[in-house]
Amino acid sequence: MSDRREFRDLASPERAREVVENLSIDPEPETVPLSEARGRVLAERVDATLDVPGFDRASMDGYAVQASDTIGASEADPVELPVAGTVHAGEEPAVTVQEGTAAEISTGAVMPPGADAVVVVERTDETGNGVAVRTAVTPGENVMVAGADIAAGARALGPGTELTAREIGLLSALGVDAVPVRGRPRVGIISTGDELVRPGETVDSTVGEIYDVNSYTVAAGVEEAGGEPVVYPHAGDDFAEMERLLHEAADECDLVLSSGSTSASAVDVIYRVIEERGDLRLHGVAIKPGKPMLVGTIGDAAYVGLPGYPVSALTIFRTFVAPRLRSAAGLAEPRTATVTGTMAVRERSQEGRHRLVPVGLVETPAGETLVYPVDKGSGATTSLVEADGTVTADADTEYLAADERVTVTLFSPSVRPPTLLGVGEDDPTLSGLLDRLERPRYLPVGTREATRRLADGVPDVVVVSGPEAVPEDATVLGSWEREWGLVVAPEASVSGLADLVDGEATFVNRERGSGLRASFDGALDALAADRGEEPAAVRSAIDGYELTTKAHESPPRRVRSGAADAGLGLASTADKLDLSFRPLGTETVTVLANPDRTAKPSVEQLAELLGEGD
Repeated sequence: MSDRREFRDLASPERAREVVENLSIDPEPETVPLSEARGRVLAERVDATLDVPGFDRASMDGYAVQASDTIGASEADPVELPVAGTVHAGEEPAVTVQEGTAAEISTGAVMPPGADAVVVVERTDETGNGVAVRTAVTPGENVMVAGADIAAGARALGPGTELTAREIGLLSALGVDAVPVRGRPRVGIISTGDELVRPGETVDSTVGEIYDVNSYTVAAGVEEAGGEPVVYPHAGDDFAEMERLLHEAADECDLVLSSGSTSASAVDVIYRVIEERGDLRLHGVAIKPGKPMLVGTIGDAAYVGLPGYPVSALTIFRTFVAPRLRSAAGLAEPRTATVTGTMAVRERSQEGRHRLVPVGLVETPAGETLVYPVDKGSGATTSLVEADGTVTADADTEYLAADERVTVTLFSPSVRPPTLLGVGEDDPTLSGLLDRLERPRYLPVGTREATRRLADGVPDVVVVSGPEAVPEDATVLGSWEREWGLVVAPEASVSGLADLVDGEATFVNRERGSGLRASFDGALDALAADRGEEPAAVRSAIDGYELTTKAHESPPRRVRSGAADAGLGLASTADKLDLSFRPLGTETVTVLANPDRTAKPSVEQLAELLGEGD
C-alpha cells in the first residue's frame, strides 16, 4: 500500500497569504551605526538635538550690514559704507559690523557680530572708500538663521521611516552616529534533494545531478525583502539529516525556508518532520506555479516550505513570503520607479532652463495621486525627505498648471505617498500624535501658511494656533491648550512683558506667521493700549524683537546657550530645558481637516486619537 500524501483541500491564495501573514517573525529592534543604516527602518522617532545650521550664516555672497544703515538706498541714491573686513566660510569672524560699516562675506560664512542682513554683491559697487549699496535690505534678508533648516527639538524623522541616502544625509547633519532601527528577520535557507550540487562543484549529469539554484535566488530575495539570509549546508532526502538541519536553523533564525521535498511523494519526507516536531498549518495552495507549499512552525521559529522547481520556489516566495518579511522589517511594498499624478497647485518654472522640480505626493480618499511642489532651497537638507521625487520641466516650460497630469520620477522604487500630509504649527503634543500614525509627513510651516495651503486643498490636515480665526469651511478634528510665555535665563531679571520692553534684556522671537508669534504680538498690543502708546513703539523697544527663529524650541535653546536673556516659548519647553518661565497666557492648538479628505483613513485615525484626549 502506498504511503503517498495527497494534496486535498488546497488552500486559496487568500488563505495562504493569511496563514503566512500570521507567522511570528518580528525581530527585536536594534541600534546600528549610521554607516550601516541605509535600507533599515527607524524603530523610534529621532528629534533634532541641535540647530541646522548651528549658526546664523550668509545665504548669498555680498556684504554683511546693519539693515538700518541701508534705509533709502537705491540705484539712483546708493548708500556708501566703509568695509571693516572680510568673513570667509569656515572661519570665525574676526570683524564686528558697527553702525555705518559693512563686512564682505561669502556664502555660508558665519554672520559677524553686529550684522543682521546681507546685501547681495550684485546690488553693490566697490568704491575708493568702501562699498556703495544700491538697495535697502530688511533684518534677516539673505541670512539663514540658526535652525532655519531644522531646529533643535523639532521632529526630524518618525518611526517607520526607511533610511535612504536622503535620510542618512539629514541624520549626518544632526550629528547622529547610531540609530535605533527595526530588526532584520534572520532567515535560514535549506535546499533539499539528493540530486543537488552546489555551484563550484562538479555536476554529473548522467546520474541526474543539477546545480542548486534555490539557495542563492531565495537568499537574494530574502535580502531584497529586508531579511538577513543564512544559507545552511545542502541536505539530501535523509530524514535524520533533514530533521537535524531544520532544528539547527530553527534555533538560530526567526524563519526557516526550505525548498524541495514538499510534494506528496513517499521520498519527500519534510512534511513529516513538521508534523512530528512542529505545527503544520497549511499543505498546498491553489496556484500555478507553486502548488506544493508548506506553512507551519518548528519550535519557536516559523517555517515555510517552498517548491523545488526554481520558478515555482521564487513565485511562492515573492507572492507570500517576501511581503511578510518586508512587514517584519518595516519596509514598504515596492512600486514602480515612476508614478503619474495631478498637480495640486500651479508651480512656476524658470523658462529657458531644464528643471527637475522636487515634489511630494498625497493621495485623496478616492485614490487619486496629487503632486505638490517642495522647494526649500538647495541648502536645506530637509527638502530631501519632504519630497518623493521630481517632475521634469523642459526649458520652454513656463509653468506647471494646476490639474495638469505629470509624471513623477521617484527617488526610489519603494517611495509611497505619506498616509497623512499635515502642515502648520510645530508642537510637542502633535509630535506624539504623529508617532502613532503610519508614515505621516508633517511640514511645520506655521499657522498663516497652513491656512493658505488649506485653501489650496493640498494637505489632509492643518494645525493652527493663536488668535487668528479658524476658516469657516474647515472641519475641526480636535484641539488642546498650551501655555506660552517668556522662557528666561536664570540670571536674567525679566518677570514679564514690561521688563522686556523697558529693560535691557535681549530677546529671541518666533517667525512671522506662527500662531505663537501672533499671540505674543497680541499681548504687546494690549500692553501698548494700556500705556496709551503705539504698538510699533512697544515692539521696537524690545532688543531682538526682529530676531526670529523657526521652531518652538529655538528661542529657549538660544536662551540656554547664553545668546539671549529671554525667548518666546512654551511652558513644556522651559521645563524640558530646565529654564525659568514667565507665563503670558494659553492658546488653543486646533487640528483642521481638509473638507474633501475627512473620509481618508489616516484622517479618521487622527480624529480618533484626538478624541482619546478629551
